[in-house]
Parts: sequence; C-alpha cells; structure tokens
Amino acid sequence: VMASASVSRPGSGGSALAFEDYSLYSNLTDDELLQLAIERSLTEMQCSGAAAAQTAAAAPPPPRRPPPPRRPPPPRRPPPPCRPPVSRTTSRNRPAPADISHAAASFPCREEEPLFRAIREGNANKVRALAMCPGTNLMLPSKPGWLAVHQAAWFGQDSCLRMLLSAQPGMVNKRTSRGETPLLVAVSRVQQGCVQVLLENGADPEIPNYEKETPLYKACERNSAAIVAALLNHGVAVNTRCIQGWTALQETVVHSNLEICDMLLKAGAKLNLRNMYGITPLFTAAQNGQMAALRFLIKHGADVNTQADDGATALYEAAKMGHQEVVQMLLSQKADANKPGKTGMLPLHIAAQRGSDTIVSMLIPVTSKARVRRTGISPLHLAAERNRDDVLEMLIEAGFDVNAQLSEERMRLYEDRRSTALYFAIINNNTEAARMLLAAGADPNLDMFRPLMVASRMGCIQIVKLLVEHGADINAAIPTHPTTFPAVYMFSMKYLPLFKYLLDHGGHALPCFHCRYGGQPHPPLKTSRSNWNEDADRPAAEGPHTRGVQFCEMISAPSICRWAGPIIDVLLDYVGHVTLCSRLMEHLDSYSGWSAIKEKAGNHRTFPTW
Repeated sequence: VMASASVSRPGSGGSALAFEDYSLYSNLTDDELLQLAIERSLTEMQCSGAAAAQTAAAAPPPPRRPPPPRRPPPPRRPPPPCRPPVSRTTSRNRPAPADISHAAASFPCREEEPLFRAIREGNANKVRALAMCPGTNLMLPSKPGWLAVHQAAWFGQDSCLRMLLSAQPGMVNKRTSRGETPLLVAVSRVQQGCVQVLLENGADPEIPNYEKETPLYKACERNSAAIVAALLNHGVAVNTRCIQGWTALQETVVHSNLEICDMLLKAGAKLNLRNMYGITPLFTAAQNGQMAALRFLIKHGADVNTQADDGATALYEAAKMGHQEVVQMLLSQKADANKPGKTGMLPLHIAAQRGSDTIVSMLIPVTSKARVRRTGISPLHLAAERNRDDVLEMLIEAGFDVNAQLSEERMRLYEDRRSTALYFAIINNNTEAARMLLAAGADPNLDMFRPLMVASRMGCIQIVKLLVEHGADINAAIPTHPTTFPAVYMFSMKYLPLFKYLLDHGGHALPCFHCRYGGQPHPPLKTSRSNWNEDADRPAAEGPHTRGVQFCEMISAPSICRWAGPIIDVLLDYVGHVTLCSRLMEHLDSYSGWSAIKEKAGNHRTFPTW
C-alpha cells in the first residue's frame, strides 16, 4: 500500500520510510494500516493480475499473518516525538473564511491539525515540541492563508507566538486570504501582548489588508488606546486612508475617544482630510452626535463650515439627525446657517421637514429670509408637507411668508403643479394647518389647481367651509382643463350636501345649462382620464378654439351619469325655469319618475345661444 508513497531519504537505506510518508497515515494504528494494505492489495490483484502477483512475490510476507497480503504492510516504527501539522484536505476544498472574525470558527474541530489545536488551547510545551519537530512545515496553512502565527495572534497566545517566530521568523508578515498580517489579526482581536511580541520581532505595522485598513486604523476602530500608543511608538503613518478614504482620526471620532484623538494629532494627524464622500472628521462627529469629539476638533482648529461632496455642511447634517447640542455648539462657533447644499436647501429646511422644533427655534434667528426665498422653497412648505404643525406655527410667528410659492423648477416636480404651503396642508387633510395658514393671511386662490377643488374632491366639508370663509373662488376655472361651468363642480357633484353648500355661497348654476348644441343632437362624447379625479372619466375639450367642456358633457361621463337626475334637480332650484338641451333630456328620459324635474325646468324658454 505504501509502495507509491515510500521514497527513501538519501543515505537512509532503501527500506527506510520517509518521515513525510508516515505523516500521511499518522492517524491510523498499525492494525488499521495492515488492514488497509490487505484491502488495497486484493483490489489491485483483481485489476492488474500478473503484475500484482510479480510485485507480491518480490516482497516476503510478514510472519504469523495468514493469509499473507499481496504487498507487505509498512514497517513498524516507534511513535515519532511529534506530528507535523499537515492538512488532511487541500486548500482548494476548504472554504476561505468570510471575515477574520469568523476565521477560527470556520474550520471544523475534527479537521484541526495538532499544532493549531495546541495553540488554541494554549499548550505552550506541545507547541514548542511540534514547532521544533524536523518535519514540521510552519509555512503550511490550515486554511487559505491561515498560518500558525495567525492562530496564535487570534487567540492571544503570546508565548506560543514567540516560540513560532523563533522557529520560523519569516512568518511574521505573512498574510491571510483577506490580506491580514498576524499583527493586523492581533490588533483586530485587541490582543495587546501579541501586538507587542510581533512588533518586537519585526512585524511591519504599515501593511494593510485588502480593504487598505492598516493596524493603526484597526486599533482606532477597536477603540484601543494602548495598541494605538504601541503602534505610534513604532512610527506608523497616521494619515493613511482605507479604501473608502477614512483615516484613523476619522474612525476614532466615531467613538469619541479623546485620548486616541490627542495621540493622533500629536503624531501629525490632519484635521480636515476628506473621505471618498468629501466628509471630514468634524462632519463625522456632527453626524454621529459626538459632542466631546466635536469640541476637541473645534478646539484644535477644525473648519466648522466644511461641506461634503453633496454640499451638506456639518450644521445641516446635525439638523437632519436631530442632534440639538451639536447644532447649538456649531452655531456658537459661527457655523454658517445660510450655506445651501446641492439641493438648494438650508439647515432650517431640513429641520422643519424633520419636525425638530427646538432646532428650528435655534436656526430661525440666524437664517436669512432673503436666502430662503432664493432657494425656491419655504420651510413652511416642508412643515406643511410633513404635518409638522408645531414647526409650522413657529415659522408663521417668525414672519415667514405664508403665500410663498415654489419656484417653477420645484413646482414642476409635482404633477398638479402645487405651489403654496396651504395646498400641502389641504392635500394632507390637515385642518389645523390650513386654519393656521388662512388665519395668517394665506391666499386660497394662488394655486393653478385650487385648494378648494382638492378639498371638494376629498369631500372635506370642514375644510371647504374654511376656504370659502377666507375667500376661495368657487367659480374659478382650471387653465389646463377649461370648462364652461365652475370647475369645482366636477369634484363635488357626488357629494350633494357639499354641492348645495357651494351653490348657496355663490356658485353659479346658470352656466350649467348653457349648451352650444341646444335641442340638436350632440356629437359623440370623447373622454380622457383626469389625474385629479382618477375615479371618473373626464370629457376632453376638442381643439385649440373650443370654449371648454360643457356641463351636459361632464354629467354624461359614465361614472357620473347615474347621478344626473338628482344633480339637475338641485341645480334647477337655483336657476328657475330653463330649457334643457337634448343631452340633458336624454338623461332624464332614461329614468322613470322624473317628470317633476322636467316640469320644474319648463319648456317655454328658448335655448341659450353662445
């Protein structure tokens, strides 16, 4: 069985088996080896016939083992003083650990080599014996890139680590499959003793992993001042960036560790270096609400008005995250509240949007109203959009214009071309916000699609009354959807009490009976879908010279025509006797019991002409 693997060492004699050959079957007893030899011998005899017999005849069988095997078993040997840490699986078959933090757990215990097990258990004597064994190859990994030194660094076995480096100094900077040196492994596990041993034995503290994270960066990430001090004492570079452009100082700021911050600055760390997003350490401190780090950086001269690549300032970011103390600190250091980002918005805008009333109260005095107007959007819009009633009240009291309109560019972002804060409040069905805005002088007639129409479409009689009381134009038209009758009727006809309220408060009824076709047949009705009344078909105006959609066409839409009788009946109460056009008559003729409506209209008047 060992014929193909038995290669004698030079000068050791042909019958001597190489030590490396024994290691292949070092987990088997002699009886198991003999049985394996017999089984393989019988298999080969069946396959190879005469060739196997020739080989068997050349080798004498061992005594007292009937029947003799076709090939002799390997010679008995005394147990070696140690077993080399040869892996029983190839690296190709072992999955690489997904992360250094899972390196130890990713290798099954049943496959763990003796040396690696001894390191994990902290058995220094056994590690010494195995490491010094002549057949041990310390450069052979237990898994991709994972050497004995990485194992010792991971488990914090500094005495084992010292022995390994003494036996094989060349391992000190070897990297794992993810690029971690033993030093980086030790730092990641906060194994201070191992860090010291590695540095004493010539470990390079500048070698990063494949994410370009250096041992110093990792020490800051692990918030270990002692390891940071040890690395700085070896003269490491402090401004090296990781793959995302973060420096050790920026990572330290996240943890607000002033001791490490101070060490880094004394070692030459730069305060205003930016990561790949243009973010400085001070921005990071503001973003994370780290007051101690923020004070430290400001004290040492960090720029409070630094802007990220998207234009956001530290003040903007602190307002967005709701860090009140940070906002107060930045404002006390003269942070500019009028620096817009790429979206054009100021810190006050984002604070109003987030509903941070305390932050809004701090930003109002330092925000220029003229600068707000240049942004094309008022914080009132954002407060109304998000139903931030307390903030809305605060802004109104501070004198922000309740009739401010969105810029044309921002208005185009909305399909209905809304422009006022009042519109935002009403489309949210926020009666309290609408009341505050109207009481402060908001004009309900500024939007192209009037707030009254929005409230009518939603059937909000309370808001409709509020708008009418403050001067909403009931008879207004929609420029993009012309009609010959008040456009608000399109959205209120399904709610007869609301429809009657509008008629009672100045809504014109007579235009509903004006028809250019009179008693003559009407052309076929063409309909289109309205984005403002999605549950109904809307008659489409024809051509550029049309005078708009007529009432008789509107009421003929499939989703409305079933209410034609009651609607016409209500309208007739406000106009007296009129002559109905042929289209309206068709609707009434299709329903029984509506003769009273026809009598109310009367037939003695001529058709109105246009």
